[in-house]
Parts: sequence; C-alpha cells; structure tokens
Amino acid sequence: MPQLAPAAAANEDWLRLDQQLCFALYASSLAMTKLYKPLLEPLSLTYPQYLVMLVLWEQDGISVSTLGQRLSLDSGTLTPLLKRMETAGFVKRQRAAQDERRVDILLTPMGLALKVQAQKIPPRLACAAACSLEELSSLTRRLHELRQQLAVAELSPTTPD
Repeated sequence: MPQLAPAAAANEDWLRLDQQLCFALYASSLAMTKLYKPLLEPLSLTYPQYLVMLVLWEQDGISVSTLGQRLSLDSGTLTPLLKRMETAGFVKRQRAAQDERRVDILLTPMGLALKVQAQKIPPRLACAAACSLEELSSLTRRLHELRQQLAVAELSPTTPD
C-alpha cells in the first residue's frame, strides 16, 4: 500500500469535507437515487427493486444467495424486498427442485415486460449527467475497480509514519 509523505499526511486540506472520497461517493449516491426515483415511478419500482430486476434480466432463475452476492445485500435485507416484488407480480420465489433449502427467483411475464421500459433509463441518466454512455461506462468500470480494491484493503487504525 502506498504511503503518504509526512507533509501530505499532516496537511489539513486532507481533512476538508470536499477532499473526502467517501463524501463524494455518498453525496453522488444520494443524487443518483434521487434522479432515479421519477424514472422508476412509471415501472412501479423502487431503486433497490430496480437493481434486483437488472440482475434478473441478465440471469433469470438465480438463487437468493447468488442475488445477494451480486447486489452486496444480506438475506435479511433481500427477503422482504423480494416478498414485496412477488406481491407486486414482478418475480416468483420458488424452492429449487435439486435442493429445497435453496430459493430461486424467477421473473414473471410482467417482470420481464418491464425490461422494455427500463431500456429508456440509461440514456436519460447519461443526458442528466451530461456524459456520454461511454463516459458513464468508463466511470462505472473505475468505481468497480475501486470497490474491489477497498474490499481487499486492510487499513491499520494507526496513521502512516
């Protein structure tokens, strides 16, 4: 892991809110969720439900545990979300024939039909962000890389020397 130079570590600018990557990501996430809300209303989906649908449109019939891994959500969060989506008619939960302990999530025809409407969302997002789809794709790739790097990072509670 790269070490900060002593002068940089002591620099008070590092403690300014606008210099914090965590805050930039947090504030951007809030803005993104707010932007999605009116785009998802015609689909009758919340943002977390939209994320579930994105995964299922890629691969229908996956297990709840696989879905949770893809979305970085635990079953305590995912189960009530899936129950609401099942009640709305978007998905169906079904015990796997090979292993009844496993619950698979399947799209209903209604859930599958939402994909056509959802295809309008990425270009609208790109327009709102004043970015091309290529720029958004590049930013998304870099954020995935950052998330992977942070997931394996082991930070010491002490400051670097």
